[in-house]
Amino acid sequence: MASNKISLADWQAKMNPGASKAAPTGDNLVYSTESGRIDNKPQVKAVAEAYADGAVRIRRETKGRGGKAVLTISGIAKPNDELAALAAKLKKKCACGGAVKDGVIEIQGDKRELVEQLLQAEGYKTKWAGG
Repeated sequence: MASNKISLADWQAKMNPGASKAAPTGDNLVYSTESGRIDNKPQVKAVAEAYADGAVRIRRETKGRGGKAVLTISGIAKPNDELAALAAKLKKKCACGGAVKDGVIEIQGDKRELVEQLLQAEGYKTKWAGG
């Protein structure tokens, strides 16, 4: 009775004959015997998308917030850490609270004029949206 055992490398070569013999380059590779530990740096990508006209939208919202006014600033295509830094700067200048949620900066209170001036000073083109 003959044994049909083959090595893993032979089996993989049999199943995928077009694959090269080079080292695997998958995203889940963490260690290579040739080069040691492999550190894959995560790609920093923007959380939100910019609008087609390039303007940042400043919207006043009260729905679902117990009647309190909140400004939402959307359309800034930056990574989350840069959005958080911009939100912190706006909160300090406006002397109010706020947060960054899903790529949208929320500023507590109705300070549209001040927020618009601050964003324009940062170099953003702004538009008021909503009520």
